[in-house]
Amino acid sequence: MAEQAITGYKRWLESVGEQGVFFKSFFRNIFRGGFEWSEFVRQCYEIGYRSMMLVGITSFIMGLVLILQLRPSMLQMGAESMLPKTLAVSFIREIGPVIIAIICAGKVASGIGAELGSMKVTEQIDAMEVSGANPLQYLVVTRIIATSLMIPLLTIIGDAIGLFGGFLALNFTDDISFSLYFHKCISSLEFIDLFPALVKTIFFGFAIGFVGCYKGYNSNKGTESVGIAANSAVVTASLWIFVIDAVAVQITSLLFYR
Repeated sequence: MAEQAITGYKRWLESVGEQGVFFKSFFRNIFRGGFEWSEFVRQCYEIGYRSMMLVGITSFIMGLVLILQLRPSMLQMGAESMLPKTLAVSFIREIGPVIIAIICAGKVASGIGAELGSMKVTEQIDAMEVSGANPLQYLVVTRIIATSLMIPLLTIIGDAIGLFGGFLALNFTDDISFSLYFHKCISSLEFIDLFPALVKTIFFGFAIGFVGCYKGYNSNKGTESVGIAANSAVVTASLWIFVIDAVAVQITSLLFYR
């Protein structure tokens, strides 16, 4: 048992070291000339536009369900008028960013891991290196920057759709105008609700892109490694999202709620 624990610890340290080297290579290639703008735009389309439907449907259902779940409790306390404010603050500050990031981890990180893993298996990455191309700059840098940009945009769109779903749910039982509902939602939000939520989505996007690229780029040879890379990317990215969220909540509490 002790030997197995030591072996596992050594493998973990090796993995951490490899990720550190990979991050250094990514950071160094950002500032090299010849940025692949066409690939970057294509990745923004693949990551952002192609994920919009899934994010929109999920956000709409979450907003609708949250209002239906909150209404009985708020009605018992005589605070039914606080439903728009409660939904807006909880959804935009915490629920929306985390759930949307988890969805994108399942879709985007697995896709990147499988794509780069298959390129590794078929030796396309080796062929790029032999031909003089820079696979890190073309494959890794463009994807990580695209996820860091698209995840915040998807979160903003998802938040708006989620609030609209809450409006429809509230109109199932109560009669409230569209303008009044969104006025209550927007007036309840402050800087400390919007800015930290937006900043942490950038880190969510970076984690999703980095983990997906690392797992795919460093996958082993063999067809089974493609599935392993995709699955490992989803699990690791999801764990990083929760870790980043916990750290962000602590930092926000120290800076804004003291």
